[in-house]
Amino acid sequence: MGRAFFAVALGGAAGSVLRYAVGLLLSQAGAPGRLPMSTLLVNVVGSLVIGLVSGWLTRMPASSGPELRAFIVTGVLGGFTTYSAFAMDTVTLAQAEAPVLALMYVGAHVTLGIGAAWLGAWLVS
Repeated sequence: MGRAFFAVALGGAAGSVLRYAVGLLLSQAGAPGRLPMSTLLVNVVGSLVIGLVSGWLTRMPASSGPELRAFIVTGVLGGFTTYSAFAMDTVTLAQAEAPVLALMYVGAHVTLGIGAAWLGAWLVS
């Protein structure tokens, strides 16, 4: 169990730094009345990658996967994707009297995120 905890911590640090870098590259996320594209991007990309990795890991021998899965799925992708930021971005849009934009944002996350996860799983099947 100790190695898995270390793998999650190391992966979480890497994923969080990657998330921060994407936010800096697409820094318009806080602009009123605009979709926070960095959050959408990391959640869709993260959903695609989790589909790919999960499909890939199911093909590996069971003995080689626990720490790797903890590192990539729980650590890196957990630190990279930002559901809490997505929730707050949605609330901010709604409070800025942009409820239609807020609903579109939720719809885009759900549709594209699930679609990307499905695509990732399908690509490795």
